[in-house]
Amino acid sequence: MTLRLCGRRIASTGIRSLSSQASAPASNLSQDVKASITRDASLPNPDPSQDSASAALVNEHSAYMLATYARPPPVFVKGEGSYLWDLENRKYLDFTSGIAVNGLGHCDPGLSKLIAQQAKTLWHASNLYYNPWTGALSQLLVQKTLESGGMHDAATVFVCNSGTEANEAAIKFARKSGKVLDPEGPKHEIVSFQGSFHGRTMGSLSATPNPKYQEPFAPMIPGFKYGALNNVGAINDLVTAQTCGVIIEPIQGEGGVNVATEEFLVALAERCREVGAVLIYDEIQCGMSRTGAFWAHSTLPKEAHPDVITTAKALGNGFPIGAVVVNRDVSEKMKVGDHGTTFGGNPMACRLAHYVVSRLTDPELQKGVLEKSKVFMQRFEKLRRKYPDLITEIRGKGLILGVQLTQDPSPIVKAARERGLLVITCGTNTLRFVPPLTVTAEEIDGGLDILEAAIEATR
Repeated sequence: MTLRLCGRRIASTGIRSLSSQASAPASNLSQDVKASITRDASLPNPDPSQDSASAALVNEHSAYMLATYARPPPVFVKGEGSYLWDLENRKYLDFTSGIAVNGLGHCDPGLSKLIAQQAKTLWHASNLYYNPWTGALSQLLVQKTLESGGMHDAATVFVCNSGTEANEAAIKFARKSGKVLDPEGPKHEIVSFQGSFHGRTMGSLSATPNPKYQEPFAPMIPGFKYGALNNVGAINDLVTAQTCGVIIEPIQGEGGVNVATEEFLVALAERCREVGAVLIYDEIQCGMSRTGAFWAHSTLPKEAHPDVITTAKALGNGFPIGAVVVNRDVSEKMKVGDHGTTFGGNPMACRLAHYVVSRLTDPELQKGVLEKSKVFMQRFEKLRRKYPDLITEIRGKGLILGVQLTQDPSPIVKAARERGLLVITCGTNTLRFVPPLTVTAEEIDGGLDILEAAIEATR
């Protein structure tokens, strides 16, 4: 027994000695490669490398895709609830919801079932004919608008395919209204506001006073004027007898989550009525219960209500659809043939949107939005106190929130993504948070833990 134990000790010592000698040679890897390996090993979701399956797919396809977006490396292939998965099967908590689109989360089971049902029934027959769902959606939008405390004289709906189409329609409706009121006169001007974003097509782009978007396509359509958000004193000089329409986001999304004040919106609406201008609320990003009410303006007094509401994004939860809700006064000025669309109002999109509106107007869901907003705001305030040199202001309402930074947020966005959280930016140095309205409090806390780690990693 003694000999056997002694032999084991000798053998063990020999193995350790050989092992030590074998590991002696230095690695041939460069310091940069070593640092990259160490970094990636410490991150749950490092961006896919150049030799990954994601990179191979991007390289194969990018030559055929018009380069209109600068995208990060992950390739998303699956979604469920508040989460996305990439081609490398890595999971991300999504606080972007497709830029405020997936209000019900990714791949909502009810929507998935309806898509399958309607796909076997009828997709498209054109607006030359009636179908059951265009009218049903229009009726529901008007009813829910009235019930929500929003535009109190909502009457009719035009259904289209996207947000920019909705705004183009609204601009046309305002121009037509101006023609009816002043057939031979100059009542054709459209007023919008600095920091706004209304779309990329020429009419809505002309209402978006951002040189980055406008200059490559100048000149813009004539007749557009721009004012400063929340400047009550400038309204009378801005909105005149020549103004046929005013378009404004109650909460600017792309511009930095800037909230229009009640005082400003009341004064603006009153001035529009004085001069006979159509007031358009672009609620494409801030509507559909994102603020905890069906429309962002639903909590405002009637004096601040618009004549037209435009919507899209969350209306289809990812399926392309837009809509314009119009009051009786504007509706009566539009005649058959004044506007139209080939795909807009198709039964597939309208049936899905009918379901979405029914879900998003649930009082319990809206109550939950406000409760979840408090979780975000409380955590943001803690972060602001912890990083006072970085975070200067927190803006927004419900689940459209902005955190104003003193520096470029891009490093934080990347650090968060590589730790499993998706966030986006807006305005100037602003982090934007527009998660699914179905996000849970636990997911919010988990996501903000990641955000804090990302901030710390970039300090």
